[in-house]
Amino acid sequence: MTVNKKITHRILSVAIAVIAAWGLYSVSDQSVNTEGRLMKQAKANDTGEWEKPSEVEIKEKLTSEQYSVTQNEATERPFKNAYWDNKKEGIYVDIVSGEPLFSSKDKFKSGTGWPSFTQPLVNTHVVEKPDRKFGILRTEVKSKNADSHLGHLFDDGPNPTGLRYCINSASLRFIPKDQLKQEGYSQFASQFSE
Repeated sequence: MTVNKKITHRILSVAIAVIAAWGLYSVSDQSVNTEGRLMKQAKANDTGEWEKPSEVEIKEKLTSEQYSVTQNEATERPFKNAYWDNKKEGIYVDIVSGEPLFSSKDKFKSGTGWPSFTQPLVNTHVVEKPDRKFGILRTEVKSKNADSHLGHLFDDGPNPTGLRYCINSASLRFIPKDQLKQEGYSQFASQFSE
């Protein structure tokens, strides 16, 4: 893809996201609780799969914005969300199920106002689906087990993948590197060792 096409593609994707955030898919103006209300430690079931809680549990535990984003495919406002500028080391998990999705090691500053990653932490936990809203074909990103709407995937990211997973903070919970073991994500702690 040429530089001009990449720039045009990024401008178009940001414009669509801004339209969604401010208009058609706008969500509550309430502030995002960076830890969310889903504080109960998520665990994988006996088969090692992360489970989606019941609809009642989801409604009880998520803020209205988290629910609108994850369950109704809304888009949060750019630059007014919890993790767009988070520089701490750790991992990002699905706010609904707790399944591990992205690492701060793969996060980069995209200038879009949303957290952006070059790749998933666990490829099998992220599903890509065609999205034809707004009359163009985009790639929606969802969590595998909870089926949470996370954001969209674009091909204008940096090396090594050239991809940009543009993700809503409202669909994520951040686990700092020094809390990975106590939160049940010890298998990822080694990637942050000095």
